[in-house]
Amino acid sequence: MIKSNKLKRFLLIHLLCTILVACAAYKPGRVLAPQLVDGITCTSEDICIDDVSRIQKASELYRSAVEFVTSAVGHFEKAPRIVFCSTQACFQSFGFNQASAHAVGKSGIIIGPRGWTSHYVRHEMIHYRQAEELGVLNQWLGPKWFIEGMAYSLSDDPRQPLSHPWQQYRAEFDAWYQGIGKENLWREARSL
Repeated sequence: MIKSNKLKRFLLIHLLCTILVACAAYKPGRVLAPQLVDGITCTSEDICIDDVSRIQKASELYRSAVEFVTSAVGHFEKAPRIVFCSTQACFQSFGFNQASAHAVGKSGIIIGPRGWTSHYVRHEMIHYRQAEELGVLNQWLGPKWFIEGMAYSLSDDPRQPLSHPWQQYRAEFDAWYQGIGKENLWREARSL
């Protein structure tokens, strides 16, 4: 019995160390425990932020995006955790540099300083829903016109036209979506 408890304790410690090393090596994985990143405060299970004075803005972006995306592509299995970074240093601490925001599979979403707009938050929440519905691997391997086109189109991104290839992806998705309809979205998406 004593050996069994020691083994369990050893395995638990080993697992925790493995997770910490993985999060250190794979920076986007830090979204799993963002409060461990210097300067990040989690004000709820769903929202973490580096500048608590901007929590009202972050909360409104989150709330309105959840309502919008739920209406567009269905209910979330689990509400996404979003880390709102107001500085580039915060965004880079999660391994991102160029983008405005980034979804990390079903683990969460990182919003960079340029991503504090409704359409960026909705775009990333749509990617999160894709991961929920299709699985992370299928989302990653799926046709880019579908994955990105859907996020640009259904997020109501106001930019017209988008740069290449995003505008083409949005047009391809729009044509496909018009043919299948909202009610068949996920069933048809699984067959792509």
